[in-house]
Amino acid sequence: QVQLVESGGGLVQVGGSLRLSCVGIGISFRDYNMRWYRQAPGKERELVAHIGASGITNYSDSMKGRATISRDDRRNTLDLQMNSLKPEDTAVYYCNQPTSGFWGQGTQVTVSS
Repeated sequence: QVQLVESGGGLVQVGGSLRLSCVGIGISFRDYNMRWYRQAPGKERELVAHIGASGITNYSDSMKGRATISRDDRRNTLDLQMNSLKPEDTAVYYCNQPTSGFWGQGTQVTVSS
């Protein structure tokens, strides 16, 4: 069966950094667009970052300049480096392959003040 497994979330202080990772099991990342989303309680799921199969990246306005999405197709992994974290970044972060419609289970990021 297909699994997208996120890791790297946790509790971090304001201004801190986290690196989230996603590994695909039973699914190939190569030649597919990949995305990171997040969802805070009571809010809609929000696109955080996108990386195309070509390597072209796009970021949400809130994350632009503070996040870097990357991929390693040899390892079948997707990463999201986040810096200068704010309390507003607190959310569950999800790995997504839009073409296939598969989602990970999410990893919790909590930024404390």
